[in-house]
Amino acid sequence: MRFNSIQFAIFLPIVFLLYWFVFDRFISKSKWQLRLQNAFIVVVSYIFYGWWDWRFLLLIAFTSFCSWGSGLLIGKAKTKKKAKTWMWLNIVLNLGILALFKYYDFFATEFAELFNLSTDGLLLRIILPVGISFYTFQALSYSIDINNGKIEPTKDIVAFFAFISFFPQLVAGPIERATNLLPQFLKKRKFDYDTAIDGTRQILWGLFKKIVVADNCATFVDQVFSTYPEQSGSTLFLAAVLFSFQIYGDFSGYSDIAIGTAKLFGIKLMRNFNVPYFSRDIAEFWRRWHISLTTWFRDYVYFPMGGSRVSKAKIVRNTFVIFLVSGFWHGANWTYIAWGAYHAILFLPLILLGKNRKYRNIVAEDRFLPTIKECFQMMLTFLLVVLGRVLSRSRSIGQAWEYFCGMCNESLFTKPFLYAGTKRTMLLIAVMLIIEWITRRKEHALQYGPKIPSWLAWIFSAAIVLIILEYGGNSQSFIYFQF
Repeated sequence: MRFNSIQFAIFLPIVFLLYWFVFDRFISKSKWQLRLQNAFIVVVSYIFYGWWDWRFLLLIAFTSFCSWGSGLLIGKAKTKKKAKTWMWLNIVLNLGILALFKYYDFFATEFAELFNLSTDGLLLRIILPVGISFYTFQALSYSIDINNGKIEPTKDIVAFFAFISFFPQLVAGPIERATNLLPQFLKKRKFDYDTAIDGTRQILWGLFKKIVVADNCATFVDQVFSTYPEQSGSTLFLAAVLFSFQIYGDFSGYSDIAIGTAKLFGIKLMRNFNVPYFSRDIAEFWRRWHISLTTWFRDYVYFPMGGSRVSKAKIVRNTFVIFLVSGFWHGANWTYIAWGAYHAILFLPLILLGKNRKYRNIVAEDRFLPTIKECFQMMLTFLLVVLGRVLSRSRSIGQAWEYFCGMCNESLFTKPFLYAGTKRTMLLIAVMLIIEWITRRKEHALQYGPKIPSWLAWIFSAAIVLIILEYGGNSQSFIYFQF
């Protein structure tokens, strides 16, 4: 079930009403209230997830049960060695399932090509379960955190299943840690009107970014990438720029909808995007882009390898490992690995010079406008990100090379060809950027402060609704569903 579908528009209000007015009000005196409320979350989450293919439910249930059981075994282990053994068994099991569904055909194809073999009977050609990379990493963090003493294993299997399958963030994140999300399912939740209103506004802003920005960008991007040999360099460059805004509007829009929806149910999810296109260098960009994934790799891969507290040679190794693994996490294709290597190369000078943590605050924190230097830094960082997007959007390394060659010639300085509606799309992107710049210190763009009268806030929100209805593009699936 997609957030931008009629089905979800019907599903969410029904679930919301049942959650608060049946499982909270009418059975509030029952000692089973919390468990029934969590069981309800599990049921509706499985309905939400099974909307694509009910067979996927068997896999997520198996992952959840094994991870829950491994947590108990780690907690009961009498020695650290035995606890670590149970942790690694769960890691191998979950990563094995992920590898089978997501990477087997890729490696099998590469093996066949290397030895000039036929792929007949070699490939599984199985459907990739939606969101498997997200909930697998969430399950892994649970057993790792128990082994590291950061959280106690829970005996409440219903709460644990709710933690793994919570429908707002199930298929595309944020990738939550058990230390943050699981305890919220172990205590009573109370309805808070202000939080629900804030969540509704965050959902609205997420829909704006997805339906108005991302889906309109997709029309131009798809047309150009499908005919790239015929396009001028300027048109190819514009498509790469619009794809950068498409993927941002698409993925950060999903995250806003997920976080806002969770607020409706009294659950707080971590922030996943923090105005990344206002970054002054590539290190700051990665602190602001897909935060739940970058911090996951930092805590569970980079730090265990020694992080930055090792020799320069090992820092280089650790940096490349992180970005290559991150690239491969995004997809079983050499283009994603190349994309990861590209960002590692961009990151290395900052790491080696000790400048990777230079920009920890928001740009122009105490000013309305950035300085000329900050403008140049943001434009250069954005340009570097745009060039990398060509790799992630291309079907192969060969196509990416041809795209770069087509873009980097004298036609780059000509007027780009604009399809119908492209100028309007660029105007809508500008509207998004202006709003996000003004509200860059907020959690999301429609989080109004106390100085804003409520009537003005409602008018502005209504204007966003009208823009969505009037200028929404053709409905597209969320890009990160494929990951």
